[in-house]
Amino acid sequence: MSIGLRNDYATVTQPPARMRRPRWSTVAIVVFLLALAGHGLYRMNISFDRLLRGPSNLWNFFNSAFPPATERAPALASAMLETIEMAVIGTVIGIVLSVPAALLAAANTSPWPPVAVAMRFVLTTLRAIPDLVWALIFVMSVGIGPMAGILAIAVDVLGFAGRFFAERIEEVERGPIDALRSTGAGSLAVMAGAVLPASFASFTATSLYCLEKSIRGATVLGMVGAGGIGGELTTAFTVRAFDTALTIILMILVVVLLAERLSSTVRRRMLGADQLGRSI
Repeated sequence: MSIGLRNDYATVTQPPARMRRPRWSTVAIVVFLLALAGHGLYRMNISFDRLLRGPSNLWNFFNSAFPPATERAPALASAMLETIEMAVIGTVIGIVLSVPAALLAAANTSPWPPVAVAMRFVLTTLRAIPDLVWALIFVMSVGIGPMAGILAIAVDVLGFAGRFFAERIEEVERGPIDALRSTGAGSLAVMAGAVLPASFASFTATSLYCLEKSIRGATVLGMVGAGGIGGELTTAFTVRAFDTALTIILMILVVVLLAERLSSTVRRRMLGADQLGRSI
């Protein structure tokens, strides 16, 4: 049998990749994760009795919550409006700050490579800390109220949008940039005339997603004293006013759905229905 035939025979008789024995590192990772989960179940004292009581407690909650209370509807609507305003103001601040941060973080627009590395590290740090933790930090620094929520949302949006803005800037085609540079345009003119216009659609889509995310997040920030409807929700659960809590939950659901609908409408108008509906 020739060498070529032996190689072909060995290839044919070799088991497929999914049938091969896993590497020891894969087995070690799986064992470690299983051990971690088992230790967690033991340490956290999770019992099946509590899980079995869950459906009956959930039924008692909905039984007590219906019908939703409407006596405090004006006050709750005011708190919901404050939540929306917090989300809008914080998102606008975060988006405005994200543009220069992204220009510094993008490899093709940063004035110096170490600046890009440092800015990406800052954005990663801002993004790694949850917005609820930022709210606790700002409640401690500026006090209880909407200002802490606005600052928490702005920082969270800056970390999120700054990264995606930078990635979009790095994807801008070189053609318009080189055309402007050939006319003697400086760096600022190139950014204003080529980079930012080419990234505008992506920036807008990311900003709208950030607004949706901020509205959802702002409803939770109030639970730690950062203003808005979250404080009302915490109070309702604390005093076991489940009918009021259900009213607040329904208000949050309506606002989030409206925000998503508004975002989809704006995206459709910007990108065009043909592009969004085109199959790949």
